[in-house]
Amino acid sequence: MEARIKLSFEEMWEKIIDCDSKYDGLFFTAVKTTKIFCRPSCKSRKPKKVNVEFYYDIHEVEKAGFRACKRCQPQANHSPNKELVRTVIAFLVNHYKQKLELQDIADHAGVSIFYLERLFKKETSETPRTYLEKIRVDKAAHLLKNTDRTNLEISYEVGFQSSSNFYKVFRRLKNCSPSEYRNQTRKEMVQ
Repeated sequence: MEARIKLSFEEMWEKIIDCDSKYDGLFFTAVKTTKIFCRPSCKSRKPKKVNVEFYYDIHEVEKAGFRACKRCQPQANHSPNKELVRTVIAFLVNHYKQKLELQDIADHAGVSIFYLERLFKKETSETPRTYLEKIRVDKAAHLLKNTDRTNLEISYEVGFQSSSNFYKVFRRLKNCSPSEYRNQTRKEMVQ
């Protein structure tokens, strides 16, 4: 099972700035100046961007000479189901553009849909569907901030099957419309 995600440096940087726990265990932030590595959700002071490297595997980051943060304890396994959940999240991150059914996700993880839904909700407090929606909205927010693509183009680019569902989910998760979000982030970038 593939458990690596495909995110750009900029996307991973956004995740650590937002302290986004959805990506914990999928990549690690290593700070060259302190030789410490953290989870994306670590609440410690953020390093300068130029001092950051990202690693997908805890063994790679340790082999590179970094030591674990004492605050977020990225090496600690908090659950026996961590690897299965990590595999499912990596699958969702890597396939968010596709039309995914719960059965597709369960087949990839090698478990039943009932077990997957129950275990995933227990570990993340979300269903695979709501988690996927958050990933899609994160991707859309990144595109809204960094491209001039239309809202419609972005909605299909990130895997929504209809623009109305895109607008509804985006508003629910970001408390504003995609256009409002774009205008807001552009104003912030100018200041």
